[in-house]
Amino acid sequence: MNTERVERRLAAILAADVAGYSRLMGLDEAGTLARLNALRRDLIDPRVAEHKGRIVKTTGDGILAEFPSVVEAVACALAVQQGMAVRNAGTAQDQCIEFRIGINLGDVIVEDGDIHGDGVNIAARLEALAEPGMICVTAIVQSQVEGRLDCAFEDQGERSLKNIARPVRVYRVGPRSPLPNPPPQSPGQARGGEGAPRAGAPNYPPPLAGEGRVGAVEAPAPALALPDKPSIAVLPFQNMSGAPEQEYFADGMVEEIITALSRIRWLFVIARNSSFTYKGQAIDVKQVGRELGVRYALEGSVRKAANRVRITAQLIEVETGAHLWADRFDGLLEDVFDLQDKVAISVAGVIEPALQAAESARSANRPTSDLTAYDLYLRAFGYHQSYEKNRVTEAISLLDKAIERDPSYGSAFALAASYHLRRHLSGWADDPAYEQRTALVLARQALRLTADDATVLGHAAYVLGHFGENIDAAIELVGRALILNPSFALGWYFSSNLRLWAGQLEVAIEHANNCIRLSPRDPLAVHSRGVIGASHFLAFRFDEAAANLGAAHEQSPSWVPGFRWLAACYAQMGRLDEAHEVVRQLRALTPIVVNQAANLRNPEYRELYLSGLRLAAGEAQ
Repeated sequence: MNTERVERRLAAILAADVAGYSRLMGLDEAGTLARLNALRRDLIDPRVAEHKGRIVKTTGDGILAEFPSVVEAVACALAVQQGMAVRNAGTAQDQCIEFRIGINLGDVIVEDGDIHGDGVNIAARLEALAEPGMICVTAIVQSQVEGRLDCAFEDQGERSLKNIARPVRVYRVGPRSPLPNPPPQSPGQARGGEGAPRAGAPNYPPPLAGEGRVGAVEAPAPALALPDKPSIAVLPFQNMSGAPEQEYFADGMVEEIITALSRIRWLFVIARNSSFTYKGQAIDVKQVGRELGVRYALEGSVRKAANRVRITAQLIEVETGAHLWADRFDGLLEDVFDLQDKVAISVAGVIEPALQAAESARSANRPTSDLTAYDLYLRAFGYHQSYEKNRVTEAISLLDKAIERDPSYGSAFALAASYHLRRHLSGWADDPAYEQRTALVLARQALRLTADDATVLGHAAYVLGHFGENIDAAIELVGRALILNPSFALGWYFSSNLRLWAGQLEVAIEHANNCIRLSPRDPLAVHSRGVIGASHFLAFRFDEAAANLGAAHEQSPSWVPGFRWLAACYAQMGRLDEAHEVVRQLRALTPIVVNQAANLRNPEYRELYLSGLRLAAGEAQ
């Protein structure tokens, strides 16, 4: 064995073969091969790929595949068996192709793309135990999948498997409907049906709806049309505590999250009464998406242990099953209601940028010939975390088109104002005065058009406050935004900046920390570190300032304001070589090193900043 190309990993292994293959080949060799090739092309390969699997090898009538998740492996097996049942409906019995599938989770040896070991052997032995059209799995697979897919398990007891040292507990799995008892089989039929055809034997599995036999599969209910804005359903959280009295807390958690998400004006949130119709059911998020007409689903669980509670949540795109975000929250049982509020606000705060990013990606991939104003807005929003000149310019162009299509689109005006501010801040404007005037006009128009939207209020407040408008009025605007949506992470970032410019340094730090807590993986968290650093700098806490500004600089190397604050800080600390180096990097991004800093209302703070920046820039020349 070539040990240099060998690795071990944990994998879900799926082994499948065709029941009665020799008999089928004897009856019609060419036809059987043609049908098998068609099945591989049209059913099996697409289902394996859809569920993130990899076909390791095929051996005549057999298939070996591996998956990174047992849930995906079982979901794939169910989809294949259901597809086979539909294909076999109305087909002559002697021409039906039926698969037997075994699934195991185990350690495998990977060598040159192939996989070996007991994990693979057990999956192969389970496939041999399965009746045609059915699936057999090990206990570890059953424990991982139970309650996560719309399927039922039937305990087959412990079985001794060939060349496996210890007995293995086996479960038969199929759609959630009464599993039929298999017909009596001869020993030859148990291994492959190589004996007489199973005339009159039932086709497995029964329909997913649990009504009638194969050939009478109910058509799924027509899918609801998606709303014209991002849509989400918050599904009932599972009570994993084993204590029925904790059910109220799990339900209350969902209620709080729905309420928090409903404050996000651009998001379509399914009401509790609809989402709770799935309570107590094994939930298939794709089915939820079809039945409720939503693009996203939030699911989670609540677990109580001693006097502590753990809440987990995950955001899923229902069409693809992709997980966009997941997190967990821990707290004391005695603080359950405070914990509910904390989780609800945190989940809403993290979901908002996650959904905006997902929607922006969807929009960017659409053809550009028939974009609506909303699609143009989403494409522009996709550049919101970018500090590259060409992308900011492209975003402004997209928003100009959105405004041309819909002159009453307040959100587009507000976002465009922010991008003009960014261009002004970064020194990219040919005419800075024009850039400032344009940003102010757009911000005021956004407020006239949409005065009750948190995002509009936040962007407008940020622009007006930066360009020297009444700072108290700007703070009041962003305060209104946070009343409308307390989980608005970007709003807390805007507020932290406004408080910094107003000289309210401790409040600025507090609000920046709120942004980080709500959106810890968002680039906003990096820029919030910059606000915290700037606040410490103005308070003469230079060591804390350098630590935060340095971290922000490392993580966002194209953010021009971060360079300026860091250079000023190093200069005031006497670390002139480092200040010079930061200015050298800054000059590669913008011709303007020393800005006017008119946004800092306190003249002493403004002079501390500008004197440090001038020192760094002057010494570097």
